Amino acid sequence: MNKILFRLISLLFIAAILSLSVFAYDSGWDIPYSDDVDWKKYSEENITINVYNWGEYISVDAGDDCFDVNAEFEELTGIKVNYSNFASNEELYAKLKSGGSTYDIIIPSDYMVSRLIKENLLEKLDYSNIPNFSKIMERYKNPEYDPTNEYSVPYMWGRIGIIYNKTMVDEEDNVHSWEILWNEKYANNILMFSNSRDAFAITCARLGYSMNTTDENELRAAAQALKEQKLLVQAYVMDEIYDKMGGGEAALAPYYAGDAIVMMEDNPDLEFVVPDEGTNLFVDAMCVPKGARNKAAAEMYINFVTETLVARENSIYIGYSVPQQDAFDALPEEIRNDEIRYPNLEDTLKDEIYIALPETTTKLIDSLWTSILSDVKSSPWMTPVMLILVIGLTIIINVRREIRKKNKIENQ
Repeated sequence: MNKILFRLISLLFIAAILSLSVFAYDSGWDIPYSDDVDWKKYSEENITINVYNWGEYISVDAGDDCFDVNAEFEELTGIKVNYSNFASNEELYAKLKSGGSTYDIIIPSDYMVSRLIKENLLEKLDYSNIPNFSKIMERYKNPEYDPTNEYSVPYMWGRIGIIYNKTMVDEEDNVHSWEILWNEKYANNILMFSNSRDAFAITCARLGYSMNTTDENELRAAAQALKEQKLLVQAYVMDEIYDKMGGGEAALAPYYAGDAIVMMEDNPDLEFVVPDEGTNLFVDAMCVPKGARNKAAAEMYINFVTETLVARENSIYIGYSVPQQDAFDALPEEIRNDEIRYPNLEDTLKDEIYIALPETTTKLIDSLWTSILSDVKSSPWMTPVMLILVIGLTIIINVRREIRKKNKIENQ
């Protein structure tokens, strides 16, 4: 009898320990955090990590019981998060290259990851601190931009397309082609990327070139097309697109699918399409910059963001596609079947992933882009108006000359 009682007490004790372990890492949501990670490892060390990410690209507490990634991480680990945003890969690169940054985590896009690796601006990751990497889908491992998976962990992926306002774009116009972004009918109602990589890639696709072309003649042709488009462009934007498209201030814009989904939720007049010529399929990845002060804590953050619950809720909130298999499986069915978020493989066959371009090509694009932006913008109707003004001024001058000549003769 005593043996039976002893065994029963032992089983109850073990069960209690297990329940406490699960409770300790219970997120309060429907999926608990991994209990094989010592989340409190740095809780007494007063650590702050600096995270540098794209704008509008993480789940925050928006007042609707939303999952707040950074707040949840701070509560779970005791590590503080200093969070800031960049608007483009080029802005991120300039900050890192200047040497004045103190970031522990950055989230660049694929081609920029490759460039940072080549320029020795990233730390190699210790994957023993990132066990959730095993949950990343195989198709996103060993990518061309980081073939040995030593420097990056995929964060989100997506495609570029055209977001447009159905009430402002005529049905007979082909929104399934990049060409519509050069349609004079929509002058001053077109928005364009304010970063050179996306702007040139889209223009090259429109002209039938590769989005990764290094041909100088093709790039100069793209620059000329962008100069012609500038006459029609209302503004060059990044995060400003939310207010402009959401508020009905513009009719058309190229942008990222995830952001388009968020804008469409706020404005039912908006639609999103991927042009038939093909587009960019991108992956944004989490990296640790060279010389980061809190590398191990940064790796804990990367592991946390790759937790099933976190990856799922983050993806739902920001509208982008998650590369973590368990998180994808846990998504609501309507999201998994959303063709904007998760297109069929056949629909992506024409898509190109950006690669890191040679330095000479990058410098050429930067130079051409600066020339485009500094070129004085004039509306398409200005040329005929100026011509009329010149003709009118010439007539007035000639008439005055004739009057003076006539007066001179009469006075003689």
